[in-house]
Amino acid sequence: MHPLVRAATVLAVITAIGRLDRPRPPRAPGPLPPAPVGALTAPCGPRTVPDGDVCVPLPPPGAAIDEAPAREPARAGRAGRAIGADDPIPRLPERPEAVAAYRLPIDAPSPEVISDYDLDRPARERRQGPGFREIGHGGLDLAAARGADVRAIALEYQEGSAEVLFVGELFGSTVVTSHLVREAGRLREYVVLFGHLEGFGPAAVPGSPLATGDVIGGVGDTGSPGNVHLHLEVRQVRDGARLRPVDAHRIVDPSVTIPCDPRNVLAPR
Repeated sequence: MHPLVRAATVLAVITAIGRLDRPRPPRAPGPLPPAPVGALTAPCGPRTVPDGDVCVPLPPPGAAIDEAPAREPARAGRAGRAIGADDPIPRLPERPEAVAAYRLPIDAPSPEVISDYDLDRPARERRQGPGFREIGHGGLDLAAARGADVRAIALEYQEGSAEVLFVGELFGSTVVTSHLVREAGRLREYVVLFGHLEGFGPAAVPGSPLATGDVIGGVGDTGSPGNVHLHLEVRQVRDGARLRPVDAHRIVDPSVTIPCDPRNVLAPR
């Protein structure tokens, strides 16, 4: 073999051997296949089970799975809406149950109660049905002759005179009075609503003081056609709430006043 050919052959062999010793460059990573929908990126720990893409802890051994009591929905009737669901004040157990045990704004030795306070009863026992706009009754409905005098009353432990707070449309023609009552060493404000009046009396002047017995209106059926009666409702003003300037809607707004069984604050006979 010619010396030049032999030298070229040896150089080619040496070059090839050198390439075998070199490390191969790493291959560029390609796109990873997508994980299945709902697959976990890490296995669940002890006492957990996979639920989609999260691990759900198991309850302690022996614990009930669901201890929440079943809640019975209120029955509204066709046109009703629930009222007094926040924190109405029921009759205190030491207060007499009979309405006749209290001084009322109408002269009736044995008043007929058409509908009484029932916000402390289960929903199914409250006044309801297609004829009522609301479920439950936060006052007393008292039967009386049309035009019978409705007189101002003083609440038990009241301090000072009552004041006429509102005269206008609320439960039909309505007068609302304001009273300061001393309870547990402090003064609380209550409002008393006299609703469905046929007309207003001479003492029904907003902002004026009231003496017990002043005539504020007559029994009627405004707002309740054909059902002549007096709607008597007592509400406690919440701490820090303000009724003045007076707005009729705020008087019965549950964030401002709380329905209260009238028998808690009416003066005994």
